[in-house]
Amino acid sequence: MWGLFQKRSRNFFSAEQKSAIVKAIQEAEKNTSGEIRVHIEDRCFKKDVLDCATKAFRKLRMHQTAARNGVLFYLSLRSRRFAIIGDEGIDKCVPEDFWNEVKDVLAAHFAKGEFTEGLVAGIRLAGEKLQEFFPYQTDDVNELPDDISFN
Repeated sequence: MWGLFQKRSRNFFSAEQKSAIVKAIQEAEKNTSGEIRVHIEDRCFKKDVLDCATKAFRKLRMHQTAARNGVLFYLSLRSRRFAIIGDEGIDKCVPEDFWNEVKDVLAAHFAKGEFTEGLVAGIRLAGEKLQEFFPYQTDDVNELPDDISFN
């Protein structure tokens, strides 16, 4: 399945798959003031994938949400690595092993070549936790775009 990673990041998912991922983000955000993004890069040149994910997190200005409750799903295709980062607001609330649980769900799907399904499942899990700790408010504003970003 890793052979699929020869595609460039923008072409890795079909239009239908991209739509399913964006729909999962929008559905998750309906119930929370939290913000979820997916960022895909061709390659992470740093030793630790979390460094690349953190750089993308800042570039996407995810640390600038009012409640600091952004969640980033970061994929580095050719490096065959991924990470999930929650900003300090949500990170303080979730159980200590929560991000590893989400990562395990993604890894299980990714191992079977189910990249869209893995992201959708992870987004739903993150959305449930965001809803628990940051429920939707009537004055909620979508602070960040829901589309997939690429680099």
